[in-house]
Amino acid sequence: MAKDVIIACDFDGAEKTLAFLDQFKGKKPFVKIGMELFYSAGPDIVRELKKRGHKVFLDLKLHDIPNTVKKSMAVLSGLGADICNLHAAGTVAMMKAALEGLTRPDGTRPLLIAVTQLTSTDEESMKRDLLIDKPMAEVVKHYAMNAKLAGLDGVVCSPLEADGVHKACGKDFLTVTPGVRFADGDKGDQKRVMTPAEARKAGSDYIVVGRPITAAADPVAAYERCLKEFLED
Repeated sequence: MAKDVIIACDFDGAEKTLAFLDQFKGKKPFVKIGMELFYSAGPDIVRELKKRGHKVFLDLKLHDIPNTVKKSMAVLSGLGADICNLHAAGTVAMMKAALEGLTRPDGTRPLLIAVTQLTSTDEESMKRDLLIDKPMAEVVKHYAMNAKLAGLDGVVCSPLEADGVHKACGKDFLTVTPGVRFADGDKGDQKRVMTPAEARKAGSDYIVVGRPITAAADPVAAYERCLKEFLED
C-alpha cells in the first residue's frame, strides 16, 4: 500500500489555494479540501484541482440520516475526488447508505473513510461532553470495526490509534491520520499528535498535514521535510 502526505488546504478561497499550490512547481501533492474551502469555493475547486493533476481528499465529514447522506454522496461522487469521508458516529446504517450513494452506475467510486474521534478531542472532553466513558483507543477501534462492517475502506484517526485499528481491522484497512506535527513545531489545537516519523512507525497509511506546511516560511521545503520523515526509514 502506497503511503503519502496529504496537505490540508484550509484556505478561505480558490485564489489563495491555487496561489499556494503554484509554489510546488513540477510537483502535484495530494491535497485535502475541507469545509472552509469547499463552502467558499464550491464544487468547482475539486474539479479544478483534479484538472491540475492533484489527488483530492474531500473532507466534509457527512453526518445525517442515511437517506440524506446517500443522496449527498451521490452528488459528491460526480466531482472526481479520490477520497470522501463521513462520521462513523452516524451508525453502520448511515455508512452503508453512504457507500451505496457514492458508488457510480459503472461500479467505480472514491475511497470512503469514516472519522472516529477528532484529533482535537481528548479522553477527558469525550467523557465530559459526549458522555462516552470508554477509553479513547477502545472507542476508536469500535468505530473502525463498524466502518469495516459497513464496507468502508478505512478511518480517520490519530496516529496514536493507527496500530490498534490495523490489528482490529487488518493491514489493508486504511488509516488516515491528522494530528501530525514536526518535533520542533506548535501543536495548535491538536491534542493527540505525533511527528511524521512517529506516525510512520505507528502504522499510518496517510498523514494529513496543514499548518506545519501551509503556514511555513517555505511551504515546499516543509512538505519535502514531511515526505522525507514519513516515507524514509
